[in-house]
Amino acid sequence: MRVVTWNLWWRFGPWRERQKAILAVLRELRPDVVGLQEVWAADGENLAEWLAEELGLHWTWAPSPASERWQRRTGQPGVEVGNAVLSRWPVVERAVLRLPAPAELDDGRLALHARLDAPGHQLPFFTAHLTSPLDASAVRCGQVTALAEFVAAHRSGTDFPPVVTGDFNAPPDSDEIRLLGGTRTAPIVPGQVLFDTWDYADPTAPSATWDHSNPYVHPGLGPRTRVDYIFVGGPAGPAGIGTVQGVRRAGDGPVEGVWPTDHAAVVADLAGAPYGG
Repeated sequence: MRVVTWNLWWRFGPWRERQKAILAVLRELRPDVVGLQEVWAADGENLAEWLAEELGLHWTWAPSPASERWQRRTGQPGVEVGNAVLSRWPVVERAVLRLPAPAELDDGRLALHARLDAPGHQLPFFTAHLTSPLDASAVRCGQVTALAEFVAAHRSGTDFPPVVTGDFNAPPDSDEIRLLGGTRTAPIVPGQVLFDTWDYADPTAPSATWDHSNPYVHPGLGPRTRVDYIFVGGPAGPAGIGTVQGVRRAGDGPVEGVWPTDHAAVVADLAGAPYGG
């Protein structure tokens, strides 16, 4: 089972050209499930819907309740922003959580849950987009607390461990990432552990998903680091379902001269059901 997470950089930059580059990368990856952040919708178009149709996948999305704050940044009125899930399997249940933030930072960040009718076991899948200011670690700690409780509320009724993806706007050694994982400090929800799949990566592999080699990344916004994650619940399910088999970056270079977004994607291969997953 191949899982991807990717921030698509809304409609910043040459978004029409970038749209084609995003599709090219996903087509090559052939994912089973994708968690997307900064997905746009406007004038009857939805980027997630278009990608799903081109890739032959199911989809669902959740628009931000505060898209106007994004619109003011680029002068693009009427363009919504949100999270989305693309899936090879039908979406049988969905739920949305608005992540908590103080009024001055609240631009409608969300977590989206989609329960997927995967072979053998339904998959509880989540994608989230946390607040971005560099000094907002305390806010993000509150957001991952709400996210962990959201995961706990929607993970039952299946043996497949939850898969949580997203742009967390925080490096791996931050308080918020350690808090969400629940192995380097006490878990938010007793007994709920979420492994960072990158811990299974080749230690020599490039890991930064926010990387100055990308021309859309402003070096003044901080050093290169990994801020995009795929977490999987632990321990693995029966017969090892959910075990991490490999993880890497993708979308980390130009496609026919165009960089797809300002983030690299993360790709993880997980063990599925032994009889066809």
